[in-house]
Amino acid sequence: MTIDRGNPGDQLRRALRQELEIVARSGVSHWSPEILQLLPLLTTPATAPLEPSRVRGASHSAEANTAAARLTDSSRLIAPEELEMAKRSARSQMAPPAPTASGIAPQPPKLLNLPLAERVHELEKLKKCVANCTRCPELASTRKQTVFGVGNPQAKIMFLGEAPGADEDATGVPFVGRAGQLLDGIIAACKLKREEIYICNILRCRPPGNRLPSPEEAGNCREWLDGQISIVNPEYIICWGSTAAKNLLGTTEAIGKLRGKLFEYGRAKVCCTYHPSYLLRNPPAKKDVWQDMKWFFGTMGVELT
Repeated sequence: MTIDRGNPGDQLRRALRQELEIVARSGVSHWSPEILQLLPLLTTPATAPLEPSRVRGASHSAEANTAAARLTDSSRLIAPEELEMAKRSARSQMAPPAPTASGIAPQPPKLLNLPLAERVHELEKLKKCVANCTRCPELASTRKQTVFGVGNPQAKIMFLGEAPGADEDATGVPFVGRAGQLLDGIIAACKLKREEIYICNILRCRPPGNRLPSPEEAGNCREWLDGQISIVNPEYIICWGSTAAKNLLGTTEAIGKLRGKLFEYGRAKVCCTYHPSYLLRNPPAKKDVWQDMKWFFGTMGVELT
């Protein structure tokens, strides 16, 4: 079918396809909610009116999640020279949404092997995107600032926590409150310096009252986490607490059952242990975390005493 270049609906669809192609070339590993909202429009027949109601509820619905797949058999809607680009975009960019309670492990993002200067540049670009993010209206309206991540852009080890607290929200730096001070002690005991590792969270905004992140919030923030993992490209990831472990690995197992096991996420080896805030409430668990650290670092060939 030849697209009527004068049809406003077709013009809009062409514009939306261009936006998707730009996103595809940018290297992100998950569709953002904004992009998911656009996908149903691309698969609306040219003769049908564009219904706003099909977009408003589509953000994380089954319709939105399958719309990209329908691009590959919708040649009647787009010109031949545009179809192949749409197919490549759909194939290369579609990835499972951030896990909730499905127990299905998410697909790791594409890793980038960049020199230091480019890693710094790419992280700074991503940080600016995060600072302007309003995907979670409640978090965006209550935060003081976003908490992106800090550390060595070439770190071999990434620490992954849950979400910013009050101190982190005030400073813009992860793990700086009481739990962060305890984490600093663990880092020193592991013969490391804070600046040698990379630290970030599942969320980049503080949930009001320090409540747990919702599955929707974790899904909205997954693009930013995947971007950081792609750029830093760590060899090892330590998940601090069940929220970090469940969201990264897509598991429903309790943190106690994840301890002492080695997981893989892309090329990274993953260890799961208790969150430092849990240790503040349950000091006897400090010895368990220390055992986890000695075991995990032993897999790296580093003996901790």
